[in-house]
Amino acid sequence: MNDHDIVKQVVNGNENAFRFLVQKHQRLVWHVVWRMVGKPDDIEDICQDVFMKVYKSIPRFRNQSKLSTWIASIAWNTCSDYLKKHQRDRLELLETIPAKAELSMTEDATWRVVHETDMKAVVRKGIEQLPLPYQTVLTLYHLEEFSYHEIEEITGMPEGTVKSYLNRARKQLREILEHALPGEAAAFHRMEA
Repeated sequence: MNDHDIVKQVVNGNENAFRFLVQKHQRLVWHVVWRMVGKPDDIEDICQDVFMKVYKSIPRFRNQSKLSTWIASIAWNTCSDYLKKHQRDRLELLETIPAKAELSMTEDATWRVVHETDMKAVVRKGIEQLPLPYQTVLTLYHLEEFSYHEIEEITGMPEGTVKSYLNRARKQLREILEHALPGEAAAFHRMEA
């Protein structure tokens, strides 16, 4: 079933079509919410909020973009609203993040990370150290495979800014991961290619 048919059926009140839409796009919404909010306790509630907004707004969807892009933009906006409401909490959280000089791990910590977790977990922790806009752009581009233009539509950032943030995110992530896993530097250089 293509996106146009799904939208048409949801607009006509088909609950199964909406369930299908949620199943098809829940991973995308979860990634956007997780990257932007980062509070595990709130992710599920925000994801439900996103899909409630999708359901209420779907009659206005005009197929001018991909359905996934439209849904991701609703997730982005919902998270932005959430963060504005919880800005005080967020500022307190930012104060607990160590300064850049403190971000590199000791050799013992590096050994422990490598041997206790898999590479994905190490990369995820590295991504979490990036500024929020970099995390978002990196996630949308590499994990969700959106184009620059689609990311522009989702976030409202100009395409040039998206490209710039993606480049900076890759560079900063490579530096973070080189400090975390010094022996793996060659793999991180391939990320930028």
